[in-house]
Amino acid sequence: MVDSSPLSQPTLVQSLASPINLILITLLAILVYYRFNPKAPSFLAKPPPPIVFRTFTPPLLKPYNGENGMPVYLAVNGKVFDVTSGRNFYGPGGPYENFAGRDASRGLACGSFDEDMLTKDLKGPLDDLKGLGEEEMEAMKGWEERFDEKYLVVGRLVAVGHPEAGKEEGS
Repeated sequence: MVDSSPLSQPTLVQSLASPINLILITLLAILVYYRFNPKAPSFLAKPPPPIVFRTFTPPLLKPYNGENGMPVYLAVNGKVFDVTSGRNFYGPGGPYENFAGRDASRGLACGSFDEDMLTKDLKGPLDDLKGLGEEEMEAMKGWEERFDEKYLVVGRLVAVGHPEAGKEEGS
């Protein structure tokens, strides 16, 4: 005979609803969820190529103007900075695009973006910044400090014919 007393049903529910069984059922549900939940594979971003400190002359610096996939470099007070992360400002179409691939010292010191502020003869001597007042020199130093804090120094700028310039131009 089957015992169909009213006490057997609640006992079954009570045993299934015990705290340990509820915890085990919850854990099983979580494990099943994570086992069958599709995950997108994670990929590490390709690291940027290493940058080597080098000596630039104005003609060697000129191609680093952000065009044709090139990085954006500019020089301030003899230091060459990689400003590629600020391509919107210094690259093609940006407000400071005249300075890309060039010595920007005089233009930044004077607060001018005109072509007149740039050295015309790339094979000639570097701009000695003569004619700049104390206030303009302070402004240029401020820009140099800002670039030092924000961007990587990738080289130094020397004139064509400088003893160190020949090492880079031959390679």
